[in-house]
Amino acid sequence: MNFKYSFLAILIVICSFLSCTKAQVEPEIDPNRKGEITLNFDNIAGTKDLKLGENYTNAAGEQFNLDMFQYYISNIKLKTEDCREYVVPQDESYFLVKEEDTKSQLITLKNVPEGNYNSVTFTIGVDSLRNTMDVSKRTGVLDIGNAGMAKGMYWSWNSGYIFVKAEGISSQAPAGPDGQRKFRYHIGGFGGYSSKTINNIKTKTLDLGRDRAKVRQGKNPEVHIIVDVLKMFSGATNISFATHPTVMFSPFSVNIAANYVNMFEYHHVHNEQ
Repeated sequence: MNFKYSFLAILIVICSFLSCTKAQVEPEIDPNRKGEITLNFDNIAGTKDLKLGENYTNAAGEQFNLDMFQYYISNIKLKTEDCREYVVPQDESYFLVKEEDTKSQLITLKNVPEGNYNSVTFTIGVDSLRNTMDVSKRTGVLDIGNAGMAKGMYWSWNSGYIFVKAEGISSQAPAGPDGQRKFRYHIGGFGGYSSKTINNIKTKTLDLGRDRAKVRQGKNPEVHIIVDVLKMFSGATNISFATHPTVMFSPFSVNIAANYVNMFEYHHVHNEQ
């Protein structure tokens, strides 16, 4: 009798396990079906949320605050756990992220094939091909017209986009003619058109680890990426506002670009249930 009841109890446990397992089986992925995915670029300063006008301290021990922080993200690629790669059509793959504009920090990619994506790759800046295209091919955030979205992010004298721009105030920076102690970092350079010049184009791949961004028809997962502005001023080269208050198209800009590629880190993903 005891054996009979024990057998029934084991059978019930097995059936319950199989039932739960069956309930958790996801519908088959169909790459012909399309969904969306959002990349959320969350700007921070160390352990704090970045806020323009708020005081922070760089690796050189200098206090500062920012009144501008923005950067280009382009040429986005997504890769699935089974190594399928989705390349966002290039004409749709240029974005300007601004700290002052929260909407710009959410990049939603449409018509993405269904899949479990575990890495994202992007360019920090604007590739050389697009830098040198006719202006008619540079629209949206690349529009360099007087009222264009790229105003202030393009060197007309140097014919190239500024990839990352940070401006602010530090008491350690030398005083300018107006008495303000400003620092300005306008970092760009795509390698040159007719002759070789500075190339600060950087590519970043973020691995989601064990996580998966589950793109499905009608669902939109959100990949949370943190961008630590303090890492722009630290790394292989610690940047001092006192020594280098203004860096634009100069050899030293290479050091800052080598730093800021490490600003970007994967944090977590939200999958719609």
